[in-house]
Amino acid sequence: MTTPGPLIDLDALTMADVRAGALADRPITVLGFARSGIALARFLADAGAKVTIYDGRPTDELTAAVAALESRSVRTLLGPDVDPAAAWAEAGLVATSPSINPDYPTTEPRLRAALQGLVAARAAGDARVPALVSEPDLFLRLCEAPTIGVTGTKGKTTTAALTAALLAADPSHPAVLGGNIGIPLVERLPELTSDHRVVIELSELQLPTLSRGTTVAVYTNVTSDHLDRHGSAEAYRRVKRRLAELVDPDGALVLNGEDPVVGGYAGLGVAPAVLYRRERPMPGGVGVADGWIVAAGMERLPLAGGGVVGTGPGGRIMPVGELAIPGAHNVSNALAAIAVALLLGGAPDAIRAAAAAFTGVEHRLETVAVIDGVRFVNDSQGTQPDAVIAALRAFDAPVVLIAGGRDKGVDLSGLPPVVAERAAAAVVIGESGPDLGARFRDAGLTTVESAADLADAVRRADALAQAALRAAGPGAGPATVLLSPAAASFDMFVDYAARGRAFKEAVAALTAERRRGMR
Repeated sequence: MTTPGPLIDLDALTMADVRAGALADRPITVLGFARSGIALARFLADAGAKVTIYDGRPTDELTAAVAALESRSVRTLLGPDVDPAAAWAEAGLVATSPSINPDYPTTEPRLRAALQGLVAARAAGDARVPALVSEPDLFLRLCEAPTIGVTGTKGKTTTAALTAALLAADPSHPAVLGGNIGIPLVERLPELTSDHRVVIELSELQLPTLSRGTTVAVYTNVTSDHLDRHGSAEAYRRVKRRLAELVDPDGALVLNGEDPVVGGYAGLGVAPAVLYRRERPMPGGVGVADGWIVAAGMERLPLAGGGVVGTGPGGRIMPVGELAIPGAHNVSNALAAIAVALLLGGAPDAIRAAAAAFTGVEHRLETVAVIDGVRFVNDSQGTQPDAVIAALRAFDAPVVLIAGGRDKGVDLSGLPPVVAERAAAAVVIGESGPDLGARFRDAGLTTVESAADLADAVRRADALAQAALRAAGPGAGPATVLLSPAAASFDMFVDYAARGRAFKEAVAALTAERRRGMR
């Protein structure tokens, strides 16, 4: 058990120690009072620690966060007048939300400077300085269950959710899903055992904070994104590589063989690589042959007993046509998830049934309603151009695109030609709306309208979709109104989820209006 003292030795700490009271009465500071910070504070307080939580936002903005502590004994240091360094003056450990990082220019400047001082002092060997650990890193350090980390520029949410659904088909190994998908996992630690399987979605925000890897590392693709935080595509790609570098040597890398960056990770040599692609599989991988998803001589992980995975004749798992999630990119996501399930000993019939039943995740190609021949699709997570391109290619014509928000600083040059090719019209919103509209017109899209807000955009897009259906003639359809913004949400909404909910509310209002008109 960890020796009591002023500082907490993270490298010696185990979950068995925590259960035995290693954190009781130990002062620990939590930085950030959003989802991850709340989960950290609750977990640490429940373990008996003396928790101090710091956030520079005004107290009146944090009433819901305080309420989420549910009367736990936690000291709060809130507001712009608080010196951040004072929060950890007596701490034995500093735990952070992953967005708070001394290396991120997006971290609040005063807090960032204080953290840089803490890191420098610890690096210099100051024995009075506590360790700094992020919520996902603390989770991976203490988790007793096998973990599956899923990352990528796009597709990671769908892949993580589908992976968890496939693993859940085996009742002997309960599956848990969390991480960047919006569910901090640190609070689940006390209940997790070696029988569980934990799927954790990891973003570029979380990866640089990790000192521990996952049992399996899954990559969907790596292009470029979040350059405001990382400065260049090269730096972003270095961050993404982190999960592959840390993966358990007794685990596996599950890699997209059609992505040149991700495919190159197979040579890292830290763990066996399983490649997947939408054509005949490579030896030891997963692919598609004659309309079926097939495995080619894959082997289970040692923790699942080893040996060649079970399949149907010719390595068959399921017909591609049974997948309920639309688009060629989702075939790739399904291949990744199926590869993980096979590695961990999943039965082919159970995998097939679970994959066929999976209809997707909220805010990711989510069909909200079909109204008078127009299908409304919420793809609010489509903030990156590659994701929007994939969404546009997932649906037959006619498609009306709703796009715009806060520019993320990524290269948009590849998007307008695809919009002009695939969309009948576009409705643009938000700060980047005028620029996107001009780009779409320059690429050859003849119908582009601007909307004052998302509700206005839904109405305009519906009218344009109805006009496209009439022009297509009898038997056409359905038309699709696709919210896939190619931009962040922060000019109009607190996050992409709030934007997606606003879209669904606008569609619900339109549905109710149509029903009233039919009476």
